[in-house]
Amino acid sequence: MRSILKTSFAAFVAAGIAASAMQANAQTLSGDLVIFSDMSNPAPRAVMEGMVERFGEMHPDLNIELTVIDREAYKTQIRNFLTANAPDVANWYAANRMLPYVEAGLFEDVSDIWEGAMSEELASTKGALTVGDAQYGVPYTYYQWGVYYRKDLFDQFGLTEPTTWEEELANCQTLLDNGIKCYTIGTKFLWTAGGWFDYLNMRTNGYDFHARLTNGEESWTSDEVRATFANWRQLIDMGAFIDDHQNYSWQEALPFMVNGEAASYLMGNFAVAPLREAGLTDEQIDFYQFVEITPGIPKGEDAPTDTFHIPSGAQNKEAAREFLRFVVSAENQTLINNGANLGQLPVNALSSVDDDKFLQQGFEMLSSGAPGGIAQFFDRDAPAEMAAAGMEGFQEFMVFPDNLDDILERLEATRQDVY
Repeated sequence: MRSILKTSFAAFVAAGIAASAMQANAQTLSGDLVIFSDMSNPAPRAVMEGMVERFGEMHPDLNIELTVIDREAYKTQIRNFLTANAPDVANWYAANRMLPYVEAGLFEDVSDIWEGAMSEELASTKGALTVGDAQYGVPYTYYQWGVYYRKDLFDQFGLTEPTTWEEELANCQTLLDNGIKCYTIGTKFLWTAGGWFDYLNMRTNGYDFHARLTNGEESWTSDEVRATFANWRQLIDMGAFIDDHQNYSWQEALPFMVNGEAASYLMGNFAVAPLREAGLTDEQIDFYQFVEITPGIPKGEDAPTDTFHIPSGAQNKEAAREFLRFVVSAENQTLINNGANLGQLPVNALSSVDDDKFLQQGFEMLSSGAPGGIAQFFDRDAPAEMAAAGMEGFQEFMVFPDNLDDILERLEATRQDVY
């Protein structure tokens, strides 16, 4: 992977990245730059290591120390390491996932990085990284969510991509009648169930209602929320999801789709790389936008934004700022998000979207097919305590749907406490 990155980087030099490197090198950086990253899966880790290597080549007097931590472990450790022995740069997420660390004074104000042209180039995500009038991080990638499915199985049973809830249910029943689960999912780490809630709620009640709910402005015991869960229960009662999903991580749920035991996966575009690595071809995999449920409601989409931040306790903030400027450059974002690397979408408006069918579909969907609005994802749009309670409730509902009344009462009580 390293050699691929070096070759790609050389090509970008010819295309203009040399100018960016010269500008960055105009400022001599030295000392240690300590970076903590949650990019622990193979492809993201290689991208992170590649960025560190290229930045190091631009600043030979700078000693860069990269520590990569398992993503789930990182989520539980971040407050501790931000509080004591903070690194100079840390990965995290935008919107409400960032907010507690800003309010606690643990993330540095980096508004200066957003000044000038960069404010326009990164305009699509500026709101998600702004608290008050200041920005507290920078974006390096975002990606679509949607339904990835086994096109060969659909073809085998004469199914076409659904556009309405009725068509979705009809396709699902055909698959079940032929011994195939409609959806794989792994809810051991809870957040995957959040994706199902996001889409069912946005399609049932609309993006604006969903945003008000995650902002604490709507009741969890409302008729609207109950309607969302009623739609979800239709799938649960059909047996649409794989059995024992609460015992699987999202990665551990992939083989059900690879082996043809389940036909589709509601997931982010980061699932494409492991599906390909497992042997599925682009002729076997395809993608469709989550279907309409309530007719006429404009579609909203989940498009989470991943970010870099400078902890307030960083020791080398000068180098950290230069690294963040390097991360958000159009050339770097084009490179790291291409189909051979992250396989996601660049945030910088001057970057190019890779000629990969899923990236092109995602870019088209987010550019023109999401008039309702763009959500960050349930556990990023809701405050941490509300998000944790919500996702626990979602998983419980998927396993014990008869518990709905108790679940909604608990979530409403949490809303009253949190907001």
